[in-house]
Amino acid sequence: MFDVIVVGGGPTGLMLAAELRLHDVRVVVLEKRDEPTAESRGQGLHARSVEMMDQRGMLDRFLAASEKFQVGGLFGGIMKPWPERLDTAHPYGVATPQPVTERLLNERALELGTEIRRGREVVGLSQDEDGVTAELADGTRLRSRYLVGCDGGRSAVRKLIGVDFPGEPATVETLLGDMEVTADPATIAAVVEEVRRTQLRFGVTPGENGVFRIVVPADGVAEDRATAPTLDEFRKQLRAFAGTDFGVHSPRWLSRFGDATRQAERYRVGRVFLAGDAAHIHPPTGGQGLNLGIQDAFNLGWKLAAQVNGWASEDLLDTYHTERHPAGARVVDNTRAQMTLLGTDPGATALRALFSKLMDFEEVNRYMTGMITAVDVRYDLGEGHELLGLRMRDVGLKRGRLYELMRGGRGLLLDQTGRLSAEGWADRVDHVVDVSEELDVPAVLLRPDGHVVWVGEDQRELSARLTEWFGAATTG
Repeated sequence: MFDVIVVGGGPTGLMLAAELRLHDVRVVVLEKRDEPTAESRGQGLHARSVEMMDQRGMLDRFLAASEKFQVGGLFGGIMKPWPERLDTAHPYGVATPQPVTERLLNERALELGTEIRRGREVVGLSQDEDGVTAELADGTRLRSRYLVGCDGGRSAVRKLIGVDFPGEPATVETLLGDMEVTADPATIAAVVEEVRRTQLRFGVTPGENGVFRIVVPADGVAEDRATAPTLDEFRKQLRAFAGTDFGVHSPRWLSRFGDATRQAERYRVGRVFLAGDAAHIHPPTGGQGLNLGIQDAFNLGWKLAAQVNGWASEDLLDTYHTERHPAGARVVDNTRAQMTLLGTDPGATALRALFSKLMDFEEVNRYMTGMITAVDVRYDLGEGHELLGLRMRDVGLKRGRLYELMRGGRGLLLDQTGRLSAEGWADRVDHVVDVSEELDVPAVLLRPDGHVVWVGEDQRELSARLTEWFGAATTG
């Protein structure tokens, strides 16, 4: 019997598995595909996800395989300079193709002892007060204490537990793929620049080894969006919008996406949870989808591990829904707004011009960038200090950096007074006595995901918060 079954071996599932293994949780990942995906829908990590990789000691791997980028705003196709004073010590994203992201996270999960089984499709689920039983397509049954569906927008897990997925259906569709071209790069760039004056859902971008990323509006919405488009469809639509098909040939992969927006009504049903695209779908505007899923996993992993290891408070697992559902809803809403800005009608054109002028204001640009990169996500933990509910950015200490102290996925008490104690929670929380010129508070208590749950210097208040988030103190 496993502690947790993770259904889906994409970035969300692999990140979750790695987080669980940090706490010795017995976890197996079940992935329907026989081989890793070759599709590269997700094109990189935003600043908050970059921070997470640094918190877990994986950032160097991503930087070795990626290029840094800084694009402020990044909202509805409106590009602005990177804003000043964004609250992060990592003011950049990394351009990492999704297959590379999956490879790096897969390696990390395996290093930590995750069992990954490919070619395993879940077709049935049942749960009782002691655990969950997953039935696979080959007739195998697996038993675990908990199960998490990270199996994408058409999630079998979500359907099997009967969670509604309300939202708006697709009204437009876009073709996406990687392929070679015969046209001259300079000619392509000139044509693309002209087309994008009126159609921002169009793009031809050079990649590695002579392969180009092609994005072009489709001719309507396909009845079966699970069916990949053909190369002839790409040629037809390219000619319709650009007057040429650029001589596209030798496709590596072809796909389509729509502007549907949906969100699961509940992220938890008993012992079963939903994360990533299984919990929310939206257009890829702003490049938020892959990041949102990784951030779901980062929130859920330590909480689920705490429950498995027996020290979680009774309602800790419920905070996954109360914290991540609003975060998902925010992305669903901002992608709806962005799709409006990407329209070609006069109203959308006027609105885009207005937004562009507004984003010239530093404060507006910083707000938009904070939203897209998720560095401004704040969980509602009640009234208190302005840091409460925010994640703590990486601050320099006399003896290193904050994020270097968070590699093990434990809670952390950063104590600048030297007078506080977390002795009863030493098996779950690291007590670090150090000072930072960047931190103007006596002490902060951080959850394993880096969010602040207490600020102050009163030991009684601290003990209450330690009990709330990290369970009862141990004695002896």
